[in-house]
Amino acid sequence: QVQLVESGGGLVQAGGSLRLSCAASISIFSVNTMGWYRQAPGKQRELVAVITSGGSASYKDSVKGRFTISRDNAKNTVYLQMNSLKPEDTAVYYCNARRTVVPTYDYWGQGTQVTVSS
Repeated sequence: QVQLVESGGGLVQAGGSLRLSCAASISIFSVNTMGWYRQAPGKQRELVAVITSGGSASYKDSVKGRFTISRDNAKNTVYLQMNSLKPEDTAVYYCNARRTVVPTYDYWGQGTQVTVSS
C-alpha cells in the first residue's frame, strides 16, 4: 500500500510562511508528476502546484511568486514552500503522486490543514 504523508500545516497570520512536506513510501524517481492540491470548505479541490520528474514546475496563477514546489528524490519527499500567505490560501492541502505510464497510478495523501488568519 502506497502512502503519502503530509506535514507542516498549521495556523499562521497573513503574510507569514509555512513549508509543507509530503513523504512517499515509494521511490518518487519514477513518478511522472508530484502535485499539491487544496480544497477549501464548500469548494472543489484545485491544483496549486505540480512538478514533473524532470523538475519542471507549474503553479496556479494566484500563488505564482509566493509558492515554490520542489522535490528531493533521494528522500522521496516533495515540498511546498508557501510565503506571503493570504486568508484565501486557507484550505486542506493534499499531496498527489501520479504515474501516467504503465504501471499507472494516482495516489493521494490524507491532507494537512492550512489556516491563514487576517
